[in-house]
Amino acid sequence: MASKIIPKKTPMRERPAKERIKGYDEVPYGYNDQEAMGEAKRCLQCKKPTCVQGCPVEIDIPGFIKFIAEGDFDNAIKRLKEKNVLPAVCGRVCPQEDQCEKLCVLAKKYEPVAIGRLERFAADRESTEGEASTPQIPPSTDKKVAVIGAGPGGLTVAGDLVMLGHDITIFEALHKPGGVLVYGIPEFRLPKAIIYREVDYLLKCGVKLYLDYVVGKTKTIDQLLQKFDAVYIGTGAGLPWFMNIPGENLNGVYSANEYLTRANLMKAYLFPEYDTPIIRGKRVAVIGGGNVAMDCARTALRLGADEVRIVYRRSLKEMPARSEEIHHAQEEGIIFEYLTLPIKYTGDEHSWVKDMECIRMQLGEPDASGRRRPVPIEGSNFIAAVDTVVCAIGQSPNPLIPQTTSDLKIGKWGNIEVDQRTGRTSKKGCWAGGDVVRGGATVILAMGDGRVAARSMSEYLKTNIW
Repeated sequence: MASKIIPKKTPMRERPAKERIKGYDEVPYGYNDQEAMGEAKRCLQCKKPTCVQGCPVEIDIPGFIKFIAEGDFDNAIKRLKEKNVLPAVCGRVCPQEDQCEKLCVLAKKYEPVAIGRLERFAADRESTEGEASTPQIPPSTDKKVAVIGAGPGGLTVAGDLVMLGHDITIFEALHKPGGVLVYGIPEFRLPKAIIYREVDYLLKCGVKLYLDYVVGKTKTIDQLLQKFDAVYIGTGAGLPWFMNIPGENLNGVYSANEYLTRANLMKAYLFPEYDTPIIRGKRVAVIGGGNVAMDCARTALRLGADEVRIVYRRSLKEMPARSEEIHHAQEEGIIFEYLTLPIKYTGDEHSWVKDMECIRMQLGEPDASGRRRPVPIEGSNFIAAVDTVVCAIGQSPNPLIPQTTSDLKIGKWGNIEVDQRTGRTSKKGCWAGGDVVRGGATVILAMGDGRVAARSMSEYLKTNIW
């Protein structure tokens, strides 16, 4: 479309680091109309768009970008929503650099088209125009589907199946919908009003939602299958991992799940308006190197910490967090302790953590993940003063549903085993996807699993063939 290729992405304006660490306002401002149209015109509109191959939910990327380039923002968001029920969310938190943008033809010589930023723009632009229009829903099939978990995978399944005329009910254990989007991702990265707007859109399309409903306690899956024709399990990975080192039971040592849930879902950052207790440490250590670790560290800074350290056992090159999240953390003054591993926490006379013993590491041969294995350096131990520690090294699925569901095959890490092509579990009428299958993964992969499962579920609902 463009007569001359522009080599670099249109920059996205951001709040200055010194200003943003004082509050929870979103960091990037997003594109305005002119910036979005300019960036969209960088798209080459390839006849065989490789970018689409990198999208787990199969968005027509050149299609929606072409509409933006032409200033047709209404059709841009309509094209997006044909495949994605959470465009404002995905535009903010999906790792586009490792998916669609990585496969952009421009990326071979220049910077790729800013697909994620344009997706965010289209969704945000719609919100400024008032209430989103809802599509025409087909006649009811009289088939009922229960979706367990209102996270990104469950919402995708609900959105896909309601558009086919099926009767959809979501059962959510927490008091707010969104799953990891509301309890795990901070407000400064993903404003919660955006999530609730996307959920409201599904409710207007006819999806029913029950909150504070713990499947496995309130009712089991076997009981749900007496009323529903099919069930989708999208309960995520809510069981935190610890390192099993001395002192992890001290006061002031959190799992990332608890720390972020208190701060985000339970609004501890708005004290005293929300009287949710959370330790506001002055010297905080966050253990881990993923996006969750970055979220914890940047949250601690906003809660008033004087010093926040990311303690990671490998080097920057192996760090799994998105480069954008690492960049924002560095800008905000987070200290990065690479090649460092905690081996013990020590408490004071009141059992509050006061310091941690660490050992320096060096990188050896690659392990099963393909990353070089960290090896301790003998005699490199040192003590660091801390008053809060957040362990962000990963998580597993909650065992409640596996423990209360018959005929459900479970892997050695507590994950539900499925047919990767369909999302079907070993239990008739039951599908699963997202982190409950994969362990801790990404929002967009959970949504991709939901799309795969929804296709298979719809076929089953039509034929009753398992």
